Amino acid sequence: MLARATILLLVAAAAVRAQEPVIRISVTLVQVDAVVIDGRGRPVTDLRAEDFELLQDGRPQKITSFSYVPVAAPAVAIQPKPAILDAPPGPPPVLRPEQVRRTIAIVIDDLGLSFESIGFARDALKKFINERVQPGDLVAIVRSGSGMGSLQGFTTDRRLLQSAVERVQWNPMGRGEVSPFRPLGPAEGAGEEAETEEPEEADQIDELRREIFSVGTLGALDWVIRGLRDLPGRKSVVLVSDGLRIHDQQGYSDRVLSSMERLVDLANRASVVVYTLDARGLPTLGMTAADRAPGFRGDRLSEQLRGRRNEYFDSQDGLQYLAEQTGGLFFRDSNDLAGSLGRVLEDQQGYYLLGYSPSEATFNRAWHKIEVKVKRPGLRVRSRNGFYGVVDEQARSVPRTRNEQLLAALDSPFASGGVRLRLTSLFGNKARIGSYVHSLLHINGGDLTFVPDTEDWKKAVVDILVVNFGESGASIGESDRTYTIRMRGASLEKARANGFIYSIHHPIRKPGAYQLRTAVRDAASGRVGSATQFIEAPDVAKGRFAVSGIFLQTSAPQTETGEGPAYQTSPRGNPAVRTFHPGQQMLYVYQVLNPRLARDSRRPVVETQTRVFHNGRAVFASPPQPLDAPTQGDLTRLVAGGHLKLGNSMKPGEYVLQVLVTDRTSRKPRQITQWIDFQVAEGAP
Repeated sequence: MLARATILLLVAAAAVRAQEPVIRISVTLVQVDAVVIDGRGRPVTDLRAEDFELLQDGRPQKITSFSYVPVAAPAVAIQPKPAILDAPPGPPPVLRPEQVRRTIAIVIDDLGLSFESIGFARDALKKFINERVQPGDLVAIVRSGSGMGSLQGFTTDRRLLQSAVERVQWNPMGRGEVSPFRPLGPAEGAGEEAETEEPEEADQIDELRREIFSVGTLGALDWVIRGLRDLPGRKSVVLVSDGLRIHDQQGYSDRVLSSMERLVDLANRASVVVYTLDARGLPTLGMTAADRAPGFRGDRLSEQLRGRRNEYFDSQDGLQYLAEQTGGLFFRDSNDLAGSLGRVLEDQQGYYLLGYSPSEATFNRAWHKIEVKVKRPGLRVRSRNGFYGVVDEQARSVPRTRNEQLLAALDSPFASGGVRLRLTSLFGNKARIGSYVHSLLHINGGDLTFVPDTEDWKKAVVDILVVNFGESGASIGESDRTYTIRMRGASLEKARANGFIYSIHHPIRKPGAYQLRTAVRDAASGRVGSATQFIEAPDVAKGRFAVSGIFLQTSAPQTETGEGPAYQTSPRGNPAVRTFHPGQQMLYVYQVLNPRLARDSRRPVVETQTRVFHNGRAVFASPPQPLDAPTQGDLTRLVAGGHLKLGNSMKPGEYVLQVLVTDRTSRKPRQITQWIDFQVAEGAP
């Protein structure tokens, strides 16, 4: 449930940089990327324009633009060893857009994976995340059956990725069975007479079911690719599935094929390469222990085995089509699923960009085939294979109405910046209300349009849509409200400079993973922004040792009184924006939940440590300090925190504050960690 929404005046956030698209389709230029490898699969990077031949619909085209784009590794430092023995690693560095090397969305097709394949896929993903994901890689784990409630957005945090993998479960409502292949033989409870009948009606129902869920998988891919369109780095989607059929009993399925063609065109325009991975590995297409062979007569067994083989190969057609048409690779018949995922990274070391001037006849809304050939012998080239004859501006559908604009922003799997937003969600727990999440949404005041109202007053109308999704991907609470903000004079100028905070408080009914999605629309201009945050609520009610979110703001001494220093909050250092200046003092506060009590004193024995990271390196680490628990009344919800003064010589940039909490009531201490990002700006506040 969502409740208690308020709006407050505060500080503006930094602008989000846009990036030029790799692939362009306009009346003056069609540009396509291509990857060239040698006979050993190694990338070839020294080719020139004259080494290529480019064809559209079989007709040679003159290459008018040419370049090789290396996917260079970012300058991100390796994390140091922890300051505490056996301490958790430091938090992931905060990447700027220019530091992003690769952006990879791994789509787990839970609409089409069997129970067995889900297990293999989860194991492979865990190994891939631990061993192959590098600094500069933004990775997301998306489930095809969860819609816009997909649990996790792009991150460099391995712990967040592993948490998303843990929640990948078999979907019994999808098209995947318990096993990748159905057992051969008569149905249980059916006699031999029943086996000789042609189950046409059952086959037709099953065919329709598979077709519907195949289109559902393609819809999930469409959703992800649209969100990838404006993100930085070499962009790719990896689809992990048990197959995607293009054919039905009558031949091609028009519904599936048309969805695939639209998806390929969208991926090509968004500069997204699609890789596909058959999670069944190297299967056994002969008899298995689950088959009921005695139920067959004569040639019935050989017919069933032949049908199994044909169905297997037919199910790979869609996976191969998507990969070939977008310049990707299809990985099949390999039990090393983690190795196949690693080859996706190896394939993204660089690419060629080839462009040509299209004729007027190109833009007839028909499908045009693109073919790239390399003249040097012994080399292989992969590229996108086609596009619809529509320029990019016409291909993008523009939402018109208020609801269409808000839903389009909310439906994007990743943040959009028509109205610049920053979302901060903090988990906490209170004895009276239990667990909750308090969210602060900062809205950039300069992106709102204030129009004349009455006399010298001006007003801005703002639409705010907030939806909270649970683990299943279903909405568990939402709020859709419109606010009219009236201001004038100095207050208006301050609002434009400082921005606003929209505060949301919602209780957590049960532990698990949640995702908060927000969309904000400026009514006068139609500009829309969106933001999303993943939250994991621990099972505090069952005694799990946990740390709440970290409340972080500026605390600057204002006056000296008889009772000690009084503190005021700096507008730029509020808990939503967290922008500080060298020399300022920060206040940080958090909860330590469910520490154990020592047997002798019946009091908790807790140590805390604070670390600050910049570009992945620890720039500050406090010594471990005991938490002063005897002065606190509720020993299951200890309040911790302190003050940190930023050095006068601190470099501007992105930083991370991490707290380490150690419970030392037993011989084997328990340790947990929490972190939050902040920014150091140049100059004085």
